[in-house]
Parts: sequence; structure tokens; C-alpha cells
Amino acid sequence: MSERYCVFGNPIAHSRSPRIHALFAEQCGQAMTYEAIEAPREDFAGAWQAFVAAGGCGANVTVPFKEEAYRLADVLSQRARRAGAVNTLVHGRDGRTYGDTTDGVGLVRDLEAHGVTLDDARVLVLGAGGAVRGVLDPLLAAGPRSLHIANRTAEKAVSLAADVHSQERGQQQACVTGGGYDALEGPFDVVINGTSASLGGDLPPLPDTLLTDTGVAYDMMYAADPTVFLQWAGTRGARTIDGLGMLIEQAAESFFLWRHVRPDTGPVRDTLRHEL
Repeated sequence: MSERYCVFGNPIAHSRSPRIHALFAEQCGQAMTYEAIEAPREDFAGAWQAFVAAGGCGANVTVPFKEEAYRLADVLSQRARRAGAVNTLVHGRDGRTYGDTTDGVGLVRDLEAHGVTLDDARVLVLGAGGAVRGVLDPLLAAGPRSLHIANRTAEKAVSLAADVHSQERGQQQACVTGGGYDALEGPFDVVINGTSASLGGDLPPLPDTLLTDTGVAYDMMYAADPTVFLQWAGTRGARTIDGLGMLIEQAAESFFLWRHVRPDTGPVRDTLRHEL
């Protein structure tokens, strides 16, 4: 019997998650269905409860419900607690709801798949919203020398950096700082755009010294054509990578949490890239 999974969002019709998980299920021989559900903005918890009552086993959660999913979960993973958000829900056999976040793992694995080494790297992250908060823990676990958070509102970046410092991270010794765009000084080895601004044709006021021709520019967003941020970085000689692989890798981690099978993301990456 097929087990049911879904992705919740609002809006959600554009989601590629059903396609990705259908490819994973076919590849791994898993009997499951996966659908997109537009939950009411005022009643995400009700949508999850109705899904579980109808036999649902797990779900991905996207905007604007990741913080609500965090509050809804009975049990949280360590990385979800640090992120303050949940993008993966599991309905446990004990009846409890388990919450995790796989975005940061997806980002790091995609960087690794492209041969990008974070160990001892100087990393810059643009933006200080929920998308950035959700990826900081795995980024720091990869061992960068330093991580700087830049944001239009400098105080928000400084506050997020302070929050990171206040959390126990074992042997992680990276220097984490925050500030505004106007105080940025490069170069950095890896620059990650965690804002959605470039998809709207906007670009933060970034100095030309931010990247060298050996640097990597990564946009957590993706489109059929390079984003404005990647176009800017490419003209300065940097290597550019968009976020399609991150989407696939975070989905693979969710799939593993539900099915205890890890799919091969390479063929799925090729298929999705061709379909863009």
C-alpha cells in the first residue's frame, strides 16, 4: 500500500517537490505518493492534522509555514532547534510529530557535489532572514575559517551572528560576524546569496573586491537563466552555482528521514536541469 507524503505551502502550485520525490520513489522502488497542498495561511496546524487523519506519513513545509511547523512539532532535531524553523515533518508511530530541517544539509551537500571546499574558507552570507538562519549550522559544521553575515539592516545581521555565538557547537571555532553591506570588505572564498532579491532584478550594493577569479558565488535561488546576483559574480570572474541542487539535496535528506533510503541525486539533478 502506498504511503502518503506532501509539501505544504501557500502558494504551492509552482513547487517542483512532487516531481523530485516521484523521481526518488521510482529510483528507489518506494511505494509512496507525494502531492502539493496549499494550506490556509491561518490554519497550517489544521491542514497537517487533516493530512495525518487521512493517512499522511510526512511532509515538507515551505513558505510561509516553516516557523509554524517548528511550533507544531512535538519533538525537534538539534538542527531544527538551532534554525528555529522546520521544513520536514514526520508522523511517528507513537503519534507524535517530529520536526527537522534539511535546508542547510542540502546546501552543503550541493556545494560538495560541485567540488567546493568549505574547510578553512572565508564565507560570506548575504541576508539575515529565515532562509539564512536555516543553513548556518551545517555551514559552520563544515569548518570555515570565518563566516560573515551581511544584511541591508546591519543590526539584524549583528543580532543573528550573536545568536550563532551563543549556541554551543562543540569544536566549531569559526569567527562569526555580522554587519551591513556598506561595511563589506573582500575578498571571500565563497559568497552565498540567501536573499530572494536577485530574482526580482535587485542586487545589494556589493563591492567589486568581494570575489576573486578563484572565488565561488552561490545563489540559493534558481531559475532557467542565471539570477542577477550570479550574472554580477560571473562578470567578475567568479565560479557561479545556483540553488537547484540545494533543492534536490534537501529533498533527498527528507526522503531519507521518511523512507530510510538515500536516493542518488545525480540523475535527478540532470533531469530537473533539463526541464527548467
